[in-house]
Amino acid sequence: MAKEELRTISRNLQELQKKLSLLIDSFQNNSKLPQHSRISLDSDDGVSRLGSASSEVVAFMKSPVGQYLDRHPFLAFTLIVFIVMSAVPVGFFLLIVMLTSLAALLGVIILEGLVIAVGGLSLLCILCGLGFVSLVMSGMMIASYVVVSSLINYWFSPRPLTQQNTSGDFLPAMKSADFEGLYQE
Repeated sequence: MAKEELRTISRNLQELQKKLSLLIDSFQNNSKLPQHSRISLDSDDGVSRLGSASSEVVAFMKSPVGQYLDRHPFLAFTLIVFIVMSAVPVGFFLLIVMLTSLAALLGVIILEGLVIAVGGLSLLCILCGLGFVSLVMSGMMIASYVVVSSLINYWFSPRPLTQQNTSGDFLPAMKSADFEGLYQE
């Protein structure tokens, strides 16, 4: 019975060590630490691996645009919101372009130019509106994040101990030495 428990404990400890190793690797892959200062639990190769980062992401982050967006997170967040919100209108526009191109193959050339011009203008208007909406939304999200984090920091900040006097009001705890000299006549 004791041998089975010992084996179970040993297996559980090995599983926990593997999970801890994976967790540390995940933190290291997502952190901005230099590679020489990362911790590696693998005893086989003392070198930590970059792992899940693809070469395209690394190349983009080394480009001037990636470095600029890394220094300006509000702009990066606004750009992401804009790209996500503009995917559907751009998709509809491309669908209309493909359908009108198919119609042009059938001989309706004038209709294609008209539909593409109207579609292009409406896409321009929609993308301008989405740009403004994404700017406002990301500003509101960041402002609400700042407000909520400030409230949480205020609510959970350490406060001085309070004592209740006889009238039921809460007063800060004061030493008797603090009252000396207050009412001297």
